[in-house]
Amino acid sequence: MAEITASMVKELREQTGAGMMDCKKALNETGGNMEEAIEVLRKNGQAKAVKKEGRIAAEGICRIATEGDKAAAVVEVNSETDFVAKNETFQQFVEAVAEQAVKSDASDIETFLEEKWIEDGSKTVKEALVDKIAVIGEKLSIRRFAKLVASDGCVVSYVHGGGRIGVIVEAKTNVVNDAVKEALTNVAMQVAALSPKYVATGDVSEEFKAHEREIIAAQIAQDPKMAGKPDKVIEGAVMGRLNKELKEVCLLEQVYVKAEDGKQTVAQYLAQVAKENGADLSIAKFVRFETGEGLEKKQEDFAAEVAAQMNA
Repeated sequence: MAEITASMVKELREQTGAGMMDCKKALNETGGNMEEAIEVLRKNGQAKAVKKEGRIAAEGICRIATEGDKAAAVVEVNSETDFVAKNETFQQFVEAVAEQAVKSDASDIETFLEEKWIEDGSKTVKEALVDKIAVIGEKLSIRRFAKLVASDGCVVSYVHGGGRIGVIVEAKTNVVNDAVKEALTNVAMQVAALSPKYVATGDVSEEFKAHEREIIAAQIAQDPKMAGKPDKVIEGAVMGRLNKELKEVCLLEQVYVKAEDGKQTVAQYLAQVAKENGADLSIAKFVRFETGEGLEKKQEDFAAEVAAQMNA
């Protein structure tokens, strides 16, 4: 019987996408024969994932796990279809991934995937994912995760649309009561609804400002009303539009969605809550995940598919 080496296990794993222990077991069963080992894995459903690597997984859900009010993690796990995204088995798996994330110290997705799976220490997170692909029969992808930990305040979370959007917010505060938490949850809802990119204008990078100035300047250059205007006027128009845009992308500068007067900003709302509760309250960070953002979604054209088959 051939000696089963680590390189053989690695090669089989790369070819099939199956878990390390499954690959080792298959090689042992077949006396080290690579092709037969692949067949064993395929028959067991453990190599099923490899056939789905070229597919687009752009549906799915976000889930959040918390540890009291001091830590929270949001994850996005993708599937190929919305049908699977609504499947209870899939949703339970995503919830387990979120629990894994809130207990994890990983700083990137690659490290996270190599961690021991929270529900079965004999597997890695990646191996648990491969197993779930074999069960569900679609390509699944743990796309990303983020974790916030409050050292001198609290963390709140909000999930919108059954998991389409997940938001976690970290606040610095010396008072953590129901009123403060409710206000921060309202802020998390604001983040979900208006998708800010930064907490405050001071967080905006000079690169972002320069890029936006360039775009705005190009737009103004094509505006007939601005033709022949002095440079000082044009520069003022550029800065005016830039400042307006910054108010839209910076959380604290946005108009609070529940403002009764339609004018109160998020910063003013938080200041009001802080005063009412004798708190020193500020937003430290936020994370907003929206399922499938930035991913190409598969377009199904069944009429074209039928026509192609008829003409084949």
